[in-house]
Amino acid sequence: MPPPSSLSSSLSTAAKPIKLAIIGGGPSAFYAASRILNRLPPDSQQGRDVRVHMYDRSWAPYGLVRYGVAPDHPEVKNCIHKFDLTARDPRFRFFGNIAVAQGASKTSPQSAVPIALRDLFPHYSHLLLAIGSSKPRPLPDTMKGTIPAIDVVHWYTGHESNPPPPPLDHTRHVTLIGHGNVSLDIARMLLTPPSVLEKLDIPQHVLDVLRESTVEHVSIASRRGPAEVSFTAKELRELLNLPSTTLLPIQPHGILQPPPHGATRQQSRILDLLGKGSVPKGAPAPDARKTTWSLEFFRSPIETGTRGITYEVTELDVDRRAKSTGVREMCQTDLVITSVGSWSEPFVRNGGTTTTTTTNNNNPSSNDKLSTPLTTISTAADPWFDPVLGRVRNSQGRVIDGVLGNTVKNVYTSGWASNGAKGVLATTMYDAYDIADRLIQDHVENQIEIDTTYVSEPGLTPMNATPPSLESVPEHIQAALQDYAGGRRVVTWDIWKRIEAEEMRRGAAKGKANERMSWSDVDAFLSSTSI
Repeated sequence: MPPPSSLSSSLSTAAKPIKLAIIGGGPSAFYAASRILNRLPPDSQQGRDVRVHMYDRSWAPYGLVRYGVAPDHPEVKNCIHKFDLTARDPRFRFFGNIAVAQGASKTSPQSAVPIALRDLFPHYSHLLLAIGSSKPRPLPDTMKGTIPAIDVVHWYTGHESNPPPPPLDHTRHVTLIGHGNVSLDIARMLLTPPSVLEKLDIPQHVLDVLRESTVEHVSIASRRGPAEVSFTAKELRELLNLPSTTLLPIQPHGILQPPPHGATRQQSRILDLLGKGSVPKGAPAPDARKTTWSLEFFRSPIETGTRGITYEVTELDVDRRAKSTGVREMCQTDLVITSVGSWSEPFVRNGGTTTTTTTNNNNPSSNDKLSTPLTTISTAADPWFDPVLGRVRNSQGRVIDGVLGNTVKNVYTSGWASNGAKGVLATTMYDAYDIADRLIQDHVENQIEIDTTYVSEPGLTPMNATPPSLESVPEHIQAALQDYAGGRRVVTWDIWKRIEAEEMRRGAAKGKANERMSWSDVDAFLSSTSI
């Protein structure tokens, strides 16, 4: 990839506009948009002909930052300030509450304005798929009755998919599967007293459920050892520092040894923290209950039932991968929450056929958390989607058509939709910057191919190099912007800022930063203000 300076020197020769449609409104989408708009400033020759339109199925922007970051991590949300600066660029437009070819996805709100993917093609020269990973990774049939971690996270962050609350009022023992940051986030939410949580960005209905919780112990299990965990030292320390809850001793203590090849700095810090155990900071809150938590290593879940969960005891092979010892162990528990990864969702093309694929994690690229082969799954026929890896087919961010085997011109993907659900915000930012730079470079190199005749070939060149107008949007969107009816409303950036201000006003009345609104709250508020 040429450095930005060499790209900039080539942009003066570019004749065609860059009119980009981004599907998704999370960090990857905003980072990519900011990169393109900053690299091509409005006072430059090419920058004058740049437009970025962002389509998000949620009525609220920011994606994972709003609906994935734990409420007690407000500092992680500081990136919102950068996203807001991007949205102030007059060449940027946000269209929230738009479900692009999502079919009957449970994470698409029923109030969303539906639009087919193909309806975007004539209006844009480029397309970026930054749709994230919102679908829980499929589990074996033997793991029925569990709750996906993403549903719990969406519950306590007030996601519009409105998943039901976990049955905490008659649960004493919770088991979390997966040693990642999400598991530790959920454990912290379950073990922190409601009087502490009520000061945070948590909806009132969530606090009401947490106040009735009877949870006494949380187990967090995974199939490998302490040196292979995915959570960070920071997340672990926060859980160890919680007052009124205690980490049970890890047995045998000998497993807290560094790997033979030596430990990384992160591994050393985690092993050191685990060796020291709980170090409560501060006095317990008045409503705190005495609780405990534990980390279970070398346990691969194979079955859940009315009495609890059955594990396969594992050990590490020479490559430090988990392998079975042939021993099984049953542990009693009341509730199992699985945090074993998530997938992107395929687009529904013309409401058409379905493709069936059987997957298992013998594939080295798959998530190393379940040893049992997965069941057969069905996905809507989308040649841009890889049903085995659960993400968009691509090569260095350039989307690949799985039927024709070619790169789809001017169609890109970034973030978790491109790489899978992994990494932190900084990882997402650098990836989005890289894809944005690649899009610009490809645009420069393709200038010699100018053709004013637009003929859409979805598998080859679906996008329109010469859109009818820099400001045009699909007819469905334009009609919805002008005529709100039946609860299907397009949320523009100006409308979102009014909603945000109202959430802050409601929060201030309760002594906290903001109070999350549901879509029904939003719809009533907008109607009452004649927006």
